[in-house]
Amino acid sequence: MTKPFSIADRFRGFLPVVVDVETGGFNCKTDALLEIAAVLLQAHDDGTLIRGETIRYHVKPFEGANLEPASLAVNGIDPDHPLRPAIDEKEALQKIFREVRHAIREVGCTRAILVGHNASFDLGFLNEAILRSSIKRNPFHPFSSFDTATLCGVAYGQTVLARAVQAAGMPWDEESAHSAAYDAEVTADVFCDVVNRFRPVFDSVRA
Repeated sequence: MTKPFSIADRFRGFLPVVVDVETGGFNCKTDALLEIAAVLLQAHDDGTLIRGETIRYHVKPFEGANLEPASLAVNGIDPDHPLRPAIDEKEALQKIFREVRHAIREVGCTRAILVGHNASFDLGFLNEAILRSSIKRNPFHPFSSFDTATLCGVAYGQTVLARAVQAAGMPWDEESAHSAAYDAEVTADVFCDVVNRFRPVFDSVRA
C-alpha cells in the first residue's frame, strides 16, 4: 500500500520556498536589496506540486548601500520614486519569514530551503540582509538550496530562465521579467514541473 504523500517526506523535512530578489548590483555585501518575493508551494494529494501564494515587498536601500546604474537599468527600479511603497529590509524579511514559518508548521516540515534561479545569488543577498537586520530566527537553511538553473539544464537543456520557461511549454512575458514577483512565480512553475516529472522515482520509494 502506498503511503499518503507528504511534502516533508519528499524533501527530507525541508519545505521548498521559491525566492527572487532584485538588487542594486551583484555584490551582496555592498549593493542594495530592492525587491524580494517568496512563492509558497502546495501539493495535491497525489503529490503533484503547484504554485501557491506569492509574498512580495519593495525594499528601501540600507544605509550606505551601493546602487549600480547598470543594474537599475535592467530591473527598471527607481529607488527614489515617490510612489514606490518600499519598507525597511528588516520589516520585509520579518513579514516573509512569518508566512514561511506558518507554512512550515502547516505541512509538518522542520525548515525551509530556498529555491532560486542561480540560487546562490538570491541566498547570498538574503543571508546578508538577515545579518544586517540582526534577525535570529531564520527559517531558511543557511547554505543549502535548489538551483533551477541546474535543474532546467537537466530537464529542458536550457539554463536561461526565459528559455527554460518556453522549453517547458509555458508563456514568457518579457515586459514583466526582472520583477521579483514575476521571476519568482515562473521559477516556481518550472521547479514544480521538474519535480513532477520525477514523481515516478519518488513514488516507487513510497510504495
